[in-house]
Amino acid sequence: MNSKPVIVVSGLPRSGTSMMMKMLEAGGQVILTDNLREADGNNPKGYYEFERVKQMKDGDLAWLPDAVGKVVKIVTGLIAYLPSDYNYKVIFMRRDLKEVLSSQKKMLGRLGKGDDNIPDDKMAKTYEEHLKQVKGWLVRQPNIEVLYVDYNTMVSDPLESLQKVNALLGGGMDVQKMASVVDQELYRERKQVIV
Repeated sequence: MNSKPVIVVSGLPRSGTSMMMKMLEAGGQVILTDNLREADGNNPKGYYEFERVKQMKDGDLAWLPDAVGKVVKIVTGLIAYLPSDYNYKVIFMRRDLKEVLSSQKKMLGRLGKGDDNIPDDKMAKTYEEHLKQVKGWLVRQPNIEVLYVDYNTMVSDPLESLQKVNALLGGGMDVQKMASVVDQELYRERKQVIV
């Protein structure tokens, strides 16, 4: 087993994974991305994706040796395909599901795609069950260390969360520079607080 970990940023789509990737890059981490998916109105600062990650379910793991010591974004639906002969440090982004669903709908609208017509409450239940399964899988992996990061807390007060991220990754990152990545203008799907 390779002792140096692969650093993974994971979470549901629209949960802040791209923001975390940009923060880690600002903090001095090496990012594994192919830049094939370009920035757009949904992610104006970039997606930070690596297309070959999507082929893990088909057995394409040949890129993993190049990911050792680097950061790669892997959505929750693919994380269970990570092979057990590597060590991983996972930064798992969590976000209020109402905001995730709202953000996804707005993204589909900006892309000119119609709504999938699945009621929000049904979709939220599906996501909750999926996240429960992923969390259960992660806790059973002795080669994976996980830090859960709340998107909403990160946006409002990034320093405390980023200090935990820095500690997970062994320290030495520029936490102030990482915090400067937060762009309040891009926090467009805030929970509605009823007073």
